Amino acid sequence: MSSREYKEKRIVLWAANIDSSRSISEGRKIPLKYAVSEPSVEEIVLAAKMLGLKPAIEEKAYPRSWWKDKHRIVVDKLDTKRNTLVEIAKKVRKLREK
Repeated sequence: MSSREYKEKRIVLWAANIDSSRSISEGRKIPLKYAVSEPSVEEIVLAAKMLGLKPAIEEKAYPRSWWKDKHRIVVDKLDTKRNTLVEIAKKVRKLREK
């Protein structure tokens, strides 16, 4: 399914979008203070489930690092894409603290 078909209802995110080891030009979409170090797809999916965002994993390569990142996650939209990413990153951080 193409990301255009999710417009306004769901968002497509990649682990790189909340990864603190990535720069903005490498795909990070949120401020470093919220980002987490090398999040896994499983952590993101678990965090999204806990937020009630109905995550789905799709096997697609991330355009900026197609040789490395092979999965994307599609979730329901909370607010803006950035705010949704921040909430997921916060939840991943809490999961790691346990």
